[in-house]
This record gives sequence, structure tokens and C-alpha cells, in this order.
Amino acid sequence: MTESALPPNSDEDRIVAGSAVNEEREVEAALRPKNLADFVGQHRVRNQLSLVLEAAKLRGATADHILLSGPPGLGKTTLSMIVAEEMGSPLRISSGPAIQHSGDLAAILSSLTEGEVLFLDEIHRMSRPAEEMLYMAMEDFRVDIVVGKGAGATSIPLELPPFTIVGATTRAGLLPGPLRDRFGFTGHLDFYSNEELELVLRRSAAMLDMRLNSAAFTEIASRSRGTPRIANRLLRRVRDWALVNKLYDVDEHAAAAALDMYEVDSRGLDRLDRAVLDALCTKFHGGPVGLSTLAIVVGEEVETVETVAEPYLVREGLLGRTPRGRIAMPAAWEHLGLTPPEDSTTKGLWSLMDDGASRQTDTASRLNEQPTDAVQGSVDDILSTDDGDD
Repeated sequence: MTESALPPNSDEDRIVAGSAVNEEREVEAALRPKNLADFVGQHRVRNQLSLVLEAAKLRGATADHILLSGPPGLGKTTLSMIVAEEMGSPLRISSGPAIQHSGDLAAILSSLTEGEVLFLDEIHRMSRPAEEMLYMAMEDFRVDIVVGKGAGATSIPLELPPFTIVGATTRAGLLPGPLRDRFGFTGHLDFYSNEELELVLRRSAAMLDMRLNSAAFTEIASRSRGTPRIANRLLRRVRDWALVNKLYDVDEHAAAAALDMYEVDSRGLDRLDRAVLDALCTKFHGGPVGLSTLAIVVGEEVETVETVAEPYLVREGLLGRTPRGRIAMPAAWEHLGLTPPEDSTTKGLWSLMDDGASRQTDTASRLNEQPTDAVQGSVDDILSTDDGDD
């Protein structure tokens, strides 16, 4: 999670969590690709980043500052290490929460060497005084250090060698505009397809000296929530299961049995996810139901349900969020093997949501089919009608 206070039973405790605990980072380091050619997925960002780095090397200059955004576990830290490797430069790693005073940032910046890459993880959590110091450092490669207090305070300018900052954030919207504007390249990482995750798993399995058939890779990838970190974690759990059971060739049945034991089902849902859906469908007839009531039924904190379970369930179309409360979508009933009751209130909400989506699609299609002048005329008509209503 990216907030300073983690709720009980936070995302870090789950096998399907996108974030990594400290003990896991050492294992991940051995599996990370070392260059862009070995990096799987994110084709658009990878090609753009390759161009930025190659151009910098041809100019004989440091690369532009780079901002990487996206959910945890998709490869932001890996790409920062690849940037340093491709540029042949040393890498310094820090994080936003560790920089709470401008003096902390000044100490880091003043020790950088020319061309060094500074990776700032969770950059959106940096303190405001440190952010303001970072503006000048990124743009002019210098910082002003204030010595003393009150009327006797003096500002000492400190020149910095050219360097590259690689910032990573899971909450790009929390970055202030002046900071975002100082990054020369911004890349957003998307979730991986199952085919891309299979490539990640094949590479990791070879490094872990594991033997799996193609169906086993497909089985693990389908339960990995589109996240390489989760895929590698599940692969290691399958390895442990196979080792204990003295199984040296893993097929899809063995992989499924191992992950079932860890309560990760065919869609990547774990115990908490299924508890939320089961409560919605069996205790509240599909909803709508308030978040606090739902949290009490599943025995978790409200923050845990909202920030840990809901994002994936909503993204997969299993749960809907409406002004009246949470509802179970048709895919949730199907996944649990249940039939929605005939008098279910959620059926009406499903139709309203479908109608709303259809109206938006129809409106966009009509506007796209009209000439530019006609579209502008339609917009003018809407604006004039709104003014008249006021």
C-alpha cells in the first residue's frame, strides 16, 4: 500500500498482493532482467524508453529525468535498474517516505557523481520542502542550502553534477504539477496479459531450475492478476509444493493443486475476495449494501475491504460501486456458481449501469460519425440549452 498507515490485514500480508515485503526483495532481485531486451511486456513504454536512452548515449549526455507510474508489481523498480545499466551509470536508491526534510534530500544530491541515476520510489510521498528543493535540482542542477536562522540566515548555492532522477509512483495524481513537468519522459505501466505473464514465468522457471509444461504456465498466469510480481510469487509457491511432494515435472493439475492449497482460485481471488463476494450474494441477495456493513460481515476493517479487496474485484467486473452501496455483478454470481434471485434489486441496477454505458457509447459514436462542424454545433446547442436552464 502507498499510504503511511497500513490497516490491519493489509495488502502486504496476501499472497496475491502487488507490493513486496522486505524478505521478498532479495529473491526478486535475482529474477529481475538486466536490460531492456530481456524485459517482457510494456512494449510501448519499453520502446519509448529505449529511444530516450539511446539518444542520450549518442549525445554523450545524461538521460532526461524519467517518471514511471502504475500499480505495484509491474516493473517500475526493475526499469530504473535497467536505466542505470543501459547508461553504464551507478544507481542510488531511495524513497519518498525516507525524505521528510530538505536536508535529507540535500545530503543525497550533494553526494551524487556525474551521470549517476537516482531512483526515488513512492516519490509522491516526499515532503513538500524536499519537493521544492528538488525542482531546482532537476532543472538547474543546483540547490540552495540555508545556513542559520532568522535575520542571520544565509543561502549557500551548491552546484550539482548532471544526473538522472527516475521517479516511481502508484499515485500519479498526487504529484504536484511543477514536479511532473520537470520529468522529460513519463511512462505509465499497464497490467500484463496472460500471454506476457507466461513469458515472464518461463524465464523465471529457467532461472529457478523448474520444469513445467505449457499448461502449467497458463494455469499460474491466469491466477496472477496481470502482475509479474504475483506471478513469480505463485511460481515459487508451486516450486515449494512440488519439492515437498517430490514432483519434478509440474503439469497444470499440480500447479492448480498447489495454488488451491494457498486459496488462490482460477481468477486470482483469495480468501478475502471470495468472502466479500459470498457475503454480497448469499447474505444480501446481491446488494446493494453499505461498505461498513459489508466489512462487519466479512470480519475485516472498512479500509481493508475498500483498499485491498475492492480494486481488483471492480476491475474484473465482479463487484459494482453505486451510490446506494456495493452490488454483486453477474460475473460474481457465475464465478461462485450461484443463480441470482428473481426479485434481486441488483438486476435493476445492472440494467441502469448497462443503459448508462450504452448511452455513452451511442453518444460517442454519433459524434464520431458527424463532421467536425456538426459536432461543434451539437456542443454549442448543449451549452446554450444549459445556459437557458440556469
